[in-house]
This record gives sequence, C-alpha cells and structure tokens, in this order.
Amino acid sequence: MIKMIELPYTLNSLEPYYSRETLDIHYNILYKGYVDNTNKTEEKLAKARLENDFQNIKCLERDLAFYGSGAILHQLFFENMGVPVPTMPSTKLMEQINKDFGSFDKFQNQFVEASKAVEASGWCILAWVSKFNKLEILQCEKHQNLTLWGCIPIFVLDMWEHSYFLQYKANRAEYINAFKNIINWKVINKRFEEITLV
Repeated sequence: MIKMIELPYTLNSLEPYYSRETLDIHYNILYKGYVDNTNKTEEKLAKARLENDFQNIKCLERDLAFYGSGAILHQLFFENMGVPVPTMPSTKLMEQINKDFGSFDKFQNQFVEASKAVEASGWCILAWVSKFNKLEILQCEKHQNLTLWGCIPIFVLDMWEHSYFLQYKANRAEYINAFKNIINWKVINKRFEEITLV
C-alpha cells in the first residue's frame, strides 16, 4: 500500500507563483485520487491472483500504469517545488547540464519549449538515462506514455490543466515562467547525486 507524502511546505507557501487554492485541490483531491486508485488496483490484482481469475487483467495492468505513474510523478512534483527562495543546480548537476545541453540557459530554453508543446494532458521531465549516461528532456503524455526505458526522473513539471488553469487559465507560458521561482534545486540535486552514485 502506498501513502501520500506530506507536503514539505504550507499550502500558501508557494504564492504568488502557485496559488493556495490550486495547491489544495491538486494535492488533497487529485493526488489523493491517484494514490487511492493505485491502492485499489493493487487490491484487485491481489484478488485476481488469489482467485486465479485474470479476465480483467488488461484493464488492471493499464490502471496500474496510469494511476501508479500518476502517484509517483505527483510525489516528485510536490517535492521539487519549494518556497520562492532562489536555489541552483549543484556543481555536479550543472556540469552534467552543460555537457548534455550546452549551457544552463540552453537547458532552460529547451525545457520551457518542451513543456509548452506537451500534447493534451502530460508532463515535462528532466530524466537521467543511465544507458545513455546523460540527461534527457522528455514529454510524457498522460503519466506513462512516451518514456525511455530505464530513465529516472529528477525534475518534473505537471502540464495537466488542473495544475495551472485556475490561476493562469490557458496561458501555459506564464505558468512555466512563474514555476521557475519555486523550483527546489536542493531536492533535484539530491536526486541526481543519489542516482549517479548507483
């Protein structure tokens, strides 16, 4: 059984860049829904194994991928946000960014443009791809489509409309630019350090 993470800040800590109302709905209703539905799907799979009844296995496996990935990405999303105090990539992460993207500005430009171009509901993700030994920016549709096998997300931006529409309406660019002010690079640095030590 998976559990919701506790927010490492109060609901109004991210204002004015991310409103209390949006965060409240996003965390307490939508994220909770993904966690709850992941657990319900796991219970149904356990029952199917117990009863050796797999007639709904295609639906259950699809639900596990969708809800489970939604729960994981939302956890990463809430963790990589923080109070609007400037932070930056660590020396190690900045060196990797410069190596893989040319410069931090070029990385930011690509990430912003990739975020704006996410089709329908999805995410923009900075991921470490160990098989390539490099960082890649990926667009993820829904929560689980268009990934690279073996990639590990270290920074994610939720581009589903529920994550920004109340505050920014259809202006994705304004949301993305405001989000830069609440990125907690300390968490992202730690993730990068942990996965590259493996």
